[in-house]
Amino acid sequence: MGRQWLHAKRAIVNLKKGQVVGKLVKEITVAAKLGGGDPAGNARLFAAVEKAKKASVTRDVIERAIAKGAGTGGDKSSLDHVVYEGYAPHKVAVIVEVYTDNQQRTAPEIRVLFKKGVLGAAHSNKFLFDHVGMVEAHTAAAGTDLETAAIEAGANDFSPLTHAENDDIPEGATGARFITDRAGVHTVSTWLKANGWTVVTAELGYLPKQFPELDDTARAEVGEFLHELSEHDDVQRVWAAVK
Repeated sequence: MGRQWLHAKRAIVNLKKGQVVGKLVKEITVAAKLGGGDPAGNARLFAAVEKAKKASVTRDVIERAIAKGAGTGGDKSSLDHVVYEGYAPHKVAVIVEVYTDNQQRTAPEIRVLFKKGVLGAAHSNKFLFDHVGMVEAHTAAAGTDLETAAIEAGANDFSPLTHAENDDIPEGATGARFITDRAGVHTVSTWLKANGWTVVTAELGYLPKQFPELDDTARAEVGEFLHELSEHDDVQRVWAAVK
């Protein structure tokens, strides 16, 4: 499913710590804005907070980000959610999710980043993706039947997930990506957490319906393009039809 470019977070691993923290804090703010400030009732926020803790983000910073997103503090969130659609080199469909406090600054910067591809209009390629819920999690339990877990959690589909595909999955653990209806993310996450799983991602996302054939050279060019996109401070997610 193109996991290596399914999330922008895979491309920020090697960035400076300050940039990583900035994206994590923004993710917490956005999650609280969309689903409320209680991690127990907001699967996306819970996953974002856990990632921030692993990155040594302080409790004060996390709490301020939650308050800002939920509107319970003096500094309320003014982030706008903008979705850009287009194509990477070699006609690879791309959806880019951006959270910005200044669209007049961000829009021309995104256009420049698309100079080696094609930036399309709104709704120009979303039909090439399924808009679904995604929950990624892992368990230490040996011999876990992923199909049974998916059925009992209420997911529509699943696929195994390894540490090489997502570095939030510990080596040796049983990892999986569960696909849900958009309204089912919290239900699936709740079941997994109650049954010994650690949830590392819980969100809405875009799954490509098909993938263009690419040779190694073309794949490297697409990877470089997507990496440059994901490095932008306002880019929170990059979804691309590449394996």
